[in-house]
Amino acid sequence: MSLLSADRDLTRHSYYAATAPRDVSFAALEGEVQADVAIVGGGLAGLSAAIELADRGFSVVLLEARQVGWGASGRNGGQAIHGLACDQEEIETQLGLDEARRVWAMSLEALDLIHARRRRFGIDCEWQDGYLGVAVNAKKAGDLRRWYDHTTQVYGYPLAWIEPADMPRWIASPRYHSALHDARSGHLHPLKYSLGLARAAASLGVRVHEQTPATRLERSTQATVHTPRGQVRARQVLLAGNVYLQGIAPQLEARIMPVGTYIVCSEPLEPSLAASLVPSRSAVCDNNFVLDYFRPTADHRMLYGGRVSYSTMTPPNLAASMQRRMSATFPQLQGVKVEYSWGGFVDISMNRAPDFGRLPRVGASAASNAADVYYLQGFSGHGLALTGLAGRLVAEAMAGDASRFDTFARLRHRAFPGGRLLRMPALVLGMAYYRLRDAL
Repeated sequence: MSLLSADRDLTRHSYYAATAPRDVSFAALEGEVQADVAIVGGGLAGLSAAIELADRGFSVVLLEARQVGWGASGRNGGQAIHGLACDQEEIETQLGLDEARRVWAMSLEALDLIHARRRRFGIDCEWQDGYLGVAVNAKKAGDLRRWYDHTTQVYGYPLAWIEPADMPRWIASPRYHSALHDARSGHLHPLKYSLGLARAAASLGVRVHEQTPATRLERSTQATVHTPRGQVRARQVLLAGNVYLQGIAPQLEARIMPVGTYIVCSEPLEPSLAASLVPSRSAVCDNNFVLDYFRPTADHRMLYGGRVSYSTMTPPNLAASMQRRMSATFPQLQGVKVEYSWGGFVDISMNRAPDFGRLPRVGASAASNAADVYYLQGFSGHGLALTGLAGRLVAEAMAGDASRFDTFARLRHRAFPGGRLLRMPALVLGMAYYRLRDAL
């Protein structure tokens, strides 16, 4: 089954789609248009960049192959958390401590940016403060405690450590040993947020076109993005389609891997039961390599994510298997009906660090006055907040100040081993090892 076919199947029973009716739509592109910037991808990164560019006076055309927020931006776990998907030590090793501190500060700016946009554009996306990082056993607690010590001491970030004896006050589950709490991170309804950003971009004059896949990219003094029934000519281009670029920049594809991730949502719970599961109403994520994550929703449900697929094949009996995972964490939910089950594909990089940069100029695009093509990818399942920051950084770069964008662009990335045919089987075997290690 192709990636696109598998993803279409995974969209059909989404809690987010059921609770965020699409009250905004945009016509497909017809004919040729001109803009300062063409953006490929109508998810959080592309929409964020569009807003930032419009604020700076750029004319912007945004192309979305399906509907805005259709991909991971509108189907993720809803957790907006400090930091990056990779350990900070990866950033420290590559860039040094001073630049790592700068990256950390920008990850916190990403959280603040969500609140600023919610207020500015009146986006009701059910924000809830709080994040719990939890450990399933003493060994994992040691790893979590080392991360807590490093983060509080080196970065001066305020976190609360939760000892085993205090865990029942924070989470009504026998599964977890200890935890840390971050009051600044939190969770939201990602599709409501994505649709709110789309409305905001349109209100600022961004020309948004849905059902308009980019089929080919040409570069000379201007770039031309071709679509089935038209084209966009622009001085600068942003590729923000992640795993859905569909061959228009094949040099980027080897550096990210599409990974299937799956979520279920329970039927509405009795309010007192729902409130007792995670009394602080925080988002929760364990620190296993193959992790589980969950959060209460505004309408008293439990939204539970876990399981991954590195082969693009959806796990069989998804709803039933995820219900078992949920009730293993919360025995109180044994027999509770799973009302929604869905999933999607995120783009992971080899080192889990974000991959931002510019396409090199070659051939006909090698002239010094050739159009610049930027890209944002590799959020590695940690992009709900970071995509917003990424859009701001690329807009700054396009406007002439690339200092912050280039901090990320200096991160080195390797292609996944095995090429197009063998990289997925190799990763499946690798993940089997990590699942075994998590179980020990």
